[in-house]
Amino acid sequence: MIVTKTPLRITFTGGGTDLPSFYKEYGPGTVISAAINKYIYIIVNKKFDGKIRISYSITEIVDNVDQIKHPSVREALRLLGISGGIEIVSISDIPSEGTGLGSSSTFLVGLLNALHAFKGEKTSKKQLAEEAVKIEREILKEPGGKQDQYISSFGGIQYMEFKKDESVMLKPISLSETSKRRLKDNLLMLYTGTQRKSTEIHKLQAQEVPNKVESYSKMREITSDLYDSFEKDIIDNTGRLLHENWILKKQLAQSISNPEIDFLYNSALKEGAQGGKLIGAGGSGFLLFYAEKEKHNNIKNYLKLNAEPFDFDNQGSRIAYIAD
Repeated sequence: MIVTKTPLRITFTGGGTDLPSFYKEYGPGTVISAAINKYIYIIVNKKFDGKIRISYSITEIVDNVDQIKHPSVREALRLLGISGGIEIVSISDIPSEGTGLGSSSTFLVGLLNALHAFKGEKTSKKQLAEEAVKIEREILKEPGGKQDQYISSFGGIQYMEFKKDESVMLKPISLSETSKRRLKDNLLMLYTGTQRKSTEIHKLQAQEVPNKVESYSKMREITSDLYDSFEKDIIDNTGRLLHENWILKKQLAQSISNPEIDFLYNSALKEGAQGGKLIGAGGSGFLLFYAEKEKHNNIKNYLKLNAEPFDFDNQGSRIAYIAD
């Protein structure tokens, strides 16, 4: 039996510049993201009868890979050449779809990590991210970017650069422990109570890229500014830069925000938040705010939303348990 543990993520700035419709034509794309201590666990075990059993929101029991309905599981098994005799179970700390925390890519990275271990293979974090991108973007042709696969695989707080030639450069953010703790303490993550699929938002966003190049370029500059601040061990610019990034991101596609999200966001600013954003593609899920810790209760109580405490994860996807 093998158990993998793979972190979900929050994005600070630059989300959307990792879409191929932007970085391949106008690149590079740049994003700052952080893995958090909310996880998806993948359990893999041998199945004695040669069949394939997959348990997620539903349970599938099939005779061969071609019969699998879950696209990521099907293509991961195909990629690694596993034809049967396996049981796969997934468990998530947070609802696994539509919350904006990168769950679909996190699931796939954790699954690939488990399947390699199932085969007795060692794999690198870079390979896990590249294989996840290959399955989601090349094989399944799902719209979206590349940040989720890399941050869930590598962990930490990362500056990521997505180049025109499809290469990806990661620079770990080197905040002092004191600043990292203060950054975490000043971040407030609130659940809006609704979920959505990012597919349609990403499709609309990709179509609009040629008309929004200036906004994307400004988001890239903001990401560079935030990286420079972090490298100088300064976090006081975080709220302002999150706010500037969110104002630009809302312009990228109509469905990224809505009147309800705008009301919640503006209300948080009135209650002391310095800036924030909707995590992920947009529409719903989790709101992330930067505010001094003493302001958090006022913001939560006024918005009447549940806060989700979190910390940063520095390890990325890993084998949590393995036994014969």
